Amino acid sequence: MTLQEVWIRLSAVRRLDAGHAEGIIRALFCQGHYGPSELFSCGLNAEQIEDFRNINQQWLSASLNWLEGDSRYLVTFGCALYPPLLAQIPSPPLILFAEGNPDLLLSPQIAMVGSRHYSHYGEQYAQVFAGGLVSSGFTVTSGLAMGIDGISHKATLEARGKTIAVLGSGLMKRYPSRHLMLADSILEQGGALISEHLVTAPPLAANFPRRNRIISGLSAGVLVVEATLRSGSLITARYALEQGREVFALPGPLGSPTSEGTHWLIQQGAYLVTEPNDIAEHIGSGLTWFPTLPIPERPKAPRDKPPKASEAIICAQECEVELPFADVLANVEYEVTSVDVVAERAGQPVPEVVGKLLELELAGWIAAVSGGYVRIKRASHVRRTNVLI
Repeated sequence: MTLQEVWIRLSAVRRLDAGHAEGIIRALFCQGHYGPSELFSCGLNAEQIEDFRNINQQWLSASLNWLEGDSRYLVTFGCALYPPLLAQIPSPPLILFAEGNPDLLLSPQIAMVGSRHYSHYGEQYAQVFAGGLVSSGFTVTSGLAMGIDGISHKATLEARGKTIAVLGSGLMKRYPSRHLMLADSILEQGGALISEHLVTAPPLAANFPRRNRIISGLSAGVLVVEATLRSGSLITARYALEQGREVFALPGPLGSPTSEGTHWLIQQGAYLVTEPNDIAEHIGSGLTWFPTLPIPERPKAPRDKPPKASEAIICAQECEVELPFADVLANVEYEVTSVDVVAERAGQPVPEVVGKLLELELAGWIAAVSGGYVRIKRASHVRRTNVLI
């Protein structure tokens, strides 16, 4: 049994923690046997042993054969290509099948998502934001779905950028069929297709909400371009909040059903954006409040060239992070402090202070309450809300 086969079999085991799986892999390879007694000694219960041993052999063989092709990879949890941000989420995928450029998984990414049923307004601004994010050095990640997802992928390619498509099916069963040519274009222009499913897995409806956790988990932030109140994009936003990612939302025309979801997200604390630079500045200057992670070294930019916003992500040591708007934050107490009081203490105009308070709230330093704001003792990166989807 090859190492790839063991990883694929373990990915079929239900209720198996990714960290535990690494230990099982090491133990099994030391023993050199994969029988029920060895699996039991590694901590698998009877049901999990059954999952490991009874995986669909035809699907398994097809996946192993597929991996023998060019530019096809099995990215396993803990390996050098596994994205550090994705490893931090509550339920990271144990394996990822990847086709194309796997190094993109380690690049700074912004997810762009939205409704399948979009307006001309949504299409126009998806194109604007995709092009702007490319200019700022970001990889655009989305789900290859009809609507805003597909528009975002295409606009990224037209801007000569890189894009990652996260599928809810196996990579031999690309879905939707109307985007087969788009998927080919993504690969031809140096992008990547990824999936946690065996390559022959069909596009089952249950796969797509789970797929969304990977889209948000790979990214430093999620931009929701257009969404109805029942859009699957709100599921991605919910995952982003749970994972401690930034959530950005594009405001739309009042009365438009395709903007009701984004307006609701803004009411819940999502960061309102009106141009791509809003995201680049917020991610770059806001430092995203992630702890230092082991990422590959990149060539240093010449000193006469300012770094792109994307290069500022996840690169500062905690001790080097500058406090945002320290003059305003210092005047917010751990008890309720009104905006007027903060402005008076800081000696700044109320409108200016309101903007800074919003930034501090989104960064997790303060929380909005009835009557004003309170300071919180530990930054949580983004305002937490109960998002019920």
